Parts: sequence; C-alpha cells; structure tokens
Amino acid sequence: MDFSFDPQDRRIHVRTLPPEGRERRVFAADGHFQFGIEEEYFLADAETFAAPAETPDALFQAADFAVAGHIEREFLQAQIEVATEPHCRAADARRELSALRQNAAAAAAEHGLAILACGTHPRARWRDSVQSPKERYDKVMDDLQMIGQRNMLCGMHVHVEFPDPSRRLDVMTRMLPYLPLFIALSTSSPFWQGHPTGLKGYRLAAYDELPRTGLPELFRNGAEYDAFVDAMVRSGAMANASHLWWAIRPSLKYPTLELRAADSCTRLDDTIAIAALYRVLARFLYGHPEHNAGIDVVDRAIAVENKWRAQRYGVQGSFVTRSGALAVADMLDRVLELVARDAEALACAEPVEHCRAIVLEGTSADAQLRIFTENEHEGADVALHKLARWIRDATLVA
Repeated sequence: MDFSFDPQDRRIHVRTLPPEGRERRVFAADGHFQFGIEEEYFLADAETFAAPAETPDALFQAADFAVAGHIEREFLQAQIEVATEPHCRAADARRELSALRQNAAAAAAEHGLAILACGTHPRARWRDSVQSPKERYDKVMDDLQMIGQRNMLCGMHVHVEFPDPSRRLDVMTRMLPYLPLFIALSTSSPFWQGHPTGLKGYRLAAYDELPRTGLPELFRNGAEYDAFVDAMVRSGAMANASHLWWAIRPSLKYPTLELRAADSCTRLDDTIAIAALYRVLARFLYGHPEHNAGIDVVDRAIAVENKWRAQRYGVQGSFVTRSGALAVADMLDRVLELVARDAEALACAEPVEHCRAIVLEGTSADAQLRIFTENEHEGADVALHKLARWIRDATLVA
C-alpha cells in the first residue's frame, strides 16, 4: 500500500503496491559520483500549524511503508526525516524525493498533521519541544541539555560518493570557500519563535550553539583528521565521528562526503538544484586536485565570514574575496562556468541551471518574508499562519 497527498483537495489517496517491494541500492566507490539526499521537515497541526509536542509512532510506521528510501523520526518529536537511496540520475532522485514528501504528508494527515519543509518553524516555541524516544538521542540530550531542546531546526544533507573515499578529506578542505554559496541558495529560516530574525538563514545561527558545528578546520590529510577523531573519542568527548556536526564532513556510515550546511528547502526543485550543484562541484574538485590546493587560514577565515553573510543576506548579499566584494549571483556564475563539463558528464546541467532561478526569484526565506510583510497589517498571527500555509503547499508541489 502507498499513500499520496493532494494539496488542492486535502485528501489522501491510497494505492496497493506489489508485495515483493524493491531491493535497496547502496553507495559504492565507483566513478558515478552517486548522490543521496536527506531532508528534515517539521510536523505541524494541519489547521493551526502549531508544532506538536509529541507525535505517535504509528505516523512513522505508515509513512515508511513500501518506500524505497526511508522516513523516520528526528531528534525532536516535531521533526521527521526522509532519505533517498543513492542515485546516478538527478531525475530519479527528484522522483523519489517527491514520493517521500507525499508519503510523509499523507501519513501525517492521518493524524491531523502537515509537514513543512523549512529551516525553522515560523511559529514553534522551542520550550515546548519534546525529544524523540531513542537511546542515541537520550545520550545526546543529556550532553547538550537546553541547547538540545532548542534544536528546533531542519536541514538538508547531500551525500556524494567518491571513486576513492580516502580523498574525501582533501576535497572537503578545498570545498570550504564554496560552502557559503550553498547556504545562501537554500535559506528558508527567517523566523524564530514567531518573530522575523532579520536573517534569511537563522537555522545555522541557532545550530552553532552546538559543539563541533560550523566549518571544519584545515585538515591537510586523513592522518590529521584521524588524530583529531581519535583524541575526541579517547577523551570521551564523543562516541564516534558521527558526532561531528560540521557544515561538511566525511560520512562515517557511507563512502561519501556529506554536505550539511543547507537549510531544508521548501521547494523540491531548489533541493535538487542545490544537491546537483554540490555533486558536480565535488566531481570537479576530485578531478582537479590543484584547485584551491593552496587554501590557508586566511581563506578559511574568509569562508567563515561569508558563512555569516550568507545567513544574513541570502542570495541578495555579497561575499568577501581577496580582491573585493563579489555578489552571490556573480559567484554562482563563476562556479557554474567552472563545473560546466562535470554537469554535462553527470547529466546535471538542467537542475544545476535552476540555481540561477533561485538567485533571480529568491529563496523560500524571501517568499516567507514577502508573505509576512503583505499580511502583517492583519496581525502577526494571521501573517504567520498564511506563510505557514504557503510552506505546507509549496512543500508538496511535485
């Protein structure tokens, strides 16, 4: 059985699937640069859009039924996570992610809930959040205390596998100057606790309260990285490398380099475009080890500043460079020119090109702020309700 959800008539449609199901694919170290996408969504009351404190297990069991990827709980009960299988074709990733969104929404609707794809919930109060029941989460919450409860945040993660996984550290280091671009393109978190923050991407401002977040250090090789992880584990600071919550990291579970900087994108096309851009840029850096090979502490410090500028201004901002300010649109143009051959090789030229539309038309954050401003004269509660309704509907546009 499979569920689909029609945002126009608000009804759930159910169809029966063959009982045998599909065998799940896995990441493999080959030359295809397979990629997979993980998205986190908020659960919200279908009428008021308030975030629920607790959610039933049955919701997640129904949502994950007969789905090739997976749907499961996140750290807090008002969150849900979906993950695609690895894909070689962007169109296949889009098709599966669309189905995952629809299935999650249909299962949520059975319990009077909706899903919202955005970096921060526009109406939620973090003090009302309740941790999901899971042993790993118990340990994390015990360590983080109030900061864990404040983690009412949803991101989008992209995994890209490499032919030689031992080269992930090198590519990660040389990727650092580009991370602010992914943040700017994905901004969907301008509100916090029912108030506009003045930032297009507030999620990372809140997320950086956690330890081991932000940009990783300039690890020159795998030995330096391994020495750091070993020191942290031996000292009891973390259980393993999965507790490194940087904006980018080598995955412990897969032979992939995982982008974690992006907000959860409201619009599916934005998700696929950003994931495709990261994939082709990873391929370019893998194939051109000389590019950014001389990255130093100045370059990392500039990237840290640009991370802030991306959070603050989104695609309307500019980045710091050694030769002067560079508009986000101009940086995107440079990157697209850089990776053009890789985009063609991976059949990603069309979704990557959509990144230009994000810059021209604005991100989810821009749409949310526009809706809020247009309706603020009716009161903040009404304006927040209307923008939350837009997020719900836009989340399910296939």
